[in-house]
Amino acid sequence: MAQRGRKSAGALMASAARTELIERPPPPVELTEEQAELWVAIVEDMPADWFARPTFPLLKQLVRHEAEARRIAYLIDLEVMKEDANMERYEGLLKMQLKESAAIKALSASMRISQQSSYSARGASGAKGRTTGKRLW
Repeated sequence: MAQRGRKSAGALMASAARTELIERPPPPVELTEEQAELWVAIVEDMPADWFARPTFPLLKQLVRHEAEARRIAYLIDLEVMKEDANMERYEGLLKMQLKESAAIKALSASMRISQQSSYSARGASGAKGRTTGKRLW
C-alpha cells in the first residue's frame, strides 16, 4: 500500500540517489574535426539517451553530409563572386547541394531530430485550431 501525503526529505533523497548518469556518445575517431564538432553539437541538442548505438551509423552519415553541404555552399559562393561565372559549374553545384539537402532531411527525419519529425499532427493542428474569432456554427 502506498504512503499517503507528501514524501519525506529522506524518501526524496533516496530516489535522487538512484538516478544514473547517461553519457552522451563521443564522436567516432574516423570523423574529421569539422564532422566531430557537428556530431557534438547534434548530440548535445538532444536528450542524453536519444542516440542508441544502432543510430550511430546514421548520425555519422548525417554529419558527413552536413560538412559536405557546407563545402558545396562555399563553392557556390565562390562561383557567384566570379565575374566570369561558369553557369554549367554553378548549376552542377546547385544540383549537388540539392542532393546533400535531401540526404540531410532524410537522415534527420529517420532519427527524429528534425522539427517536422518531432511534432505530431495533433499537436501541430492544435495551435492552428485555436482561433479568437467567433465560431460560425
